[in-house]
Amino acid sequence: MDAASPEKDYEAGGFTRRRRARLATERPGLDWLAAETCTSPALSPDGSTLAVISDRDGMPRVWLIPLAPGPMTQPDLTQPGQPVRLDTGEDYVREVGWSPDGEWLCLTTAPGGGERTLVRALHPDGSDARVVAGSPAGVASIGRWQPGGHIVGLAESSVTDPATLNAYAVDVCSGRRRQLASGPAATVCSFSHDGRYAVVRVGARGARRLLLVDTRTGSSADLLDADATVADARFASDDRMIYLHTDADREFAALLALPRVAAGYPTAAELIAARDGAELERFAFGPTGRAVIAVWNVEGHSELELVDLAAGERRVLPAPPAEVVTGCAFASDGRSLVLAVESGAEPPHVLRYPLPPAQPVRLAPALPPPWLPDTPTRPELHRCRARDGLELSGWLYRPAGAVGAVPTLVWLHTGPEAQERPTFNPLYQAVLSCGVAVFAPNVRGSSGFGRTFVNADVGARRFAAINDVADLVRYLVDAGLADPAAIGCAGRSYGGYLTVAAMVTYPELFRVGVDVCGITDFETFFAHTEPWIAATAVSRYGDPRRDAELLRELSPIHRIGKLSAPLLVVHGGHDTNVPLVEAEQLVTALRDRGASSGYLLLPDEGHDILGTTNRAVFVREVVHWLTRHLLDVDERSA
Repeated sequence: MDAASPEKDYEAGGFTRRRRARLATERPGLDWLAAETCTSPALSPDGSTLAVISDRDGMPRVWLIPLAPGPMTQPDLTQPGQPVRLDTGEDYVREVGWSPDGEWLCLTTAPGGGERTLVRALHPDGSDARVVAGSPAGVASIGRWQPGGHIVGLAESSVTDPATLNAYAVDVCSGRRRQLASGPAATVCSFSHDGRYAVVRVGARGARRLLLVDTRTGSSADLLDADATVADARFASDDRMIYLHTDADREFAALLALPRVAAGYPTAAELIAARDGAELERFAFGPTGRAVIAVWNVEGHSELELVDLAAGERRVLPAPPAEVVTGCAFASDGRSLVLAVESGAEPPHVLRYPLPPAQPVRLAPALPPPWLPDTPTRPELHRCRARDGLELSGWLYRPAGAVGAVPTLVWLHTGPEAQERPTFNPLYQAVLSCGVAVFAPNVRGSSGFGRTFVNADVGARRFAAINDVADLVRYLVDAGLADPAAIGCAGRSYGGYLTVAAMVTYPELFRVGVDVCGITDFETFFAHTEPWIAATAVSRYGDPRRDAELLRELSPIHRIGKLSAPLLVVHGGHDTNVPLVEAEQLVTALRDRGASSGYLLLPDEGHDILGTTNRAVFVREVVHWLTRHLLDVDERSA
């Protein structure tokens, strides 16, 4: 393992000073990239060590944080020790978790930050590292561990059919594996404590199913016998119940339970916890199995609820000091939670949340970002109606002291089955510091608003999602919030696609645009993306053969002549999700017609921009592009 910076330097903020020095530039806003981010927290089974993925050395790596012994040798989660980096090579790390016996760590690594991933296993001291799933040309992912040992559920793309993922139970020590199921996006959700059963999720986006697999015979059966957009499962500690997180046959995801009977598990489930108009995001069992923490998505904010399964009682807990909870687990003694959180004011970090509730304690990183307590601009939720009456919403960030209509950037999120929430985005703060407002909406197709809303853009209904962008712009203008002569549109991934689609459909609305790794032609996307990604995307976009005419009509490359605003195209050189050809053909088409375009290629990034240096380049160039065209009157032309 590589030792981190000396403790004194770490506590004094030396890390932040060094990063600020690396990011020094004449452009505003890069201070927002100076703070460390920590995600994917995993507490060792004995509670002595916290594993996190941190970018404190410039890219996402695994860091181990010792927790000081407390009274009666229990770990003291209020006194984290000095972080130490686990040497896992040069690949970006996306996920980390402990085996139940504490002997192994499993992590997902992405060479070059791309979509082709490996699952590696190694001891916590860094020894005996090995690849346990995946290949250089495939994808692999971590499911859940079988309780009590070192068998883990893994999935990897099939060699004979790369569009299919095979799910396995893998003994990390010996490498022996047992196939459980196959299908699009197969994931191992849970093992029974006796190892007899596994629950495996399979299915394309919006059409997920849960299979109960007998690990001895290999036979399987549908649980609930219904498709879902959300599907996860856990066995109770005595295996007499399977708890399901799903929206199968429901408008909003909830917590259900299937009791075990002589013939197995029935398809009729008992409702344990649900809320009108709110999605269950995740849940976690306490160590005894009688308590569950449910995390609810309530209008973009997270709420915690303690569910006593034995008593059938539910109690809402005080909100943590952050708007969004992205991860939740009980500590081994059940007396606290470990939460991954973030907000508009603070990057992703890890907290200890005591039970009974008390003041949460920061675990990683040890220090808050340098700008606190002077917080960045916080957003305000706005609602309006689309032309067909559907309610839309979005988060509006206004520059400090702004009055009346101001230049505004409309930022469109990834997905489409994702949700814009009040989370940390350095680009927003950098744009705001230049006097440009940011409006980040949830058009139809976004998650968090129920199944009807998330399915409202499937197939030919995607034209309505494009119209949503225009309707939201008109709302901002009519409300006197946005300057109609200075509106930009930008987005990443699906948001990049929607940006270009909106700009060629409503060219009169936009002064400038930024497309970050967006699809420009569905035909070339399906031809060149990874097979396992194409297999799950058909249910959302359409079949490239059966729906070829519709997909051509939805592809903005075929109407690029209508684009009238300058467009910056950004793409990662290792992106095989939305392949590089999508950017190259767009830039070529723009330059062939003499349009004003820019092209930022990040050669060592994939679909996500994960390296700190590359994020700084991205923010600097996007801010420069936007302000040049939104704030400088002389540059307001294509």
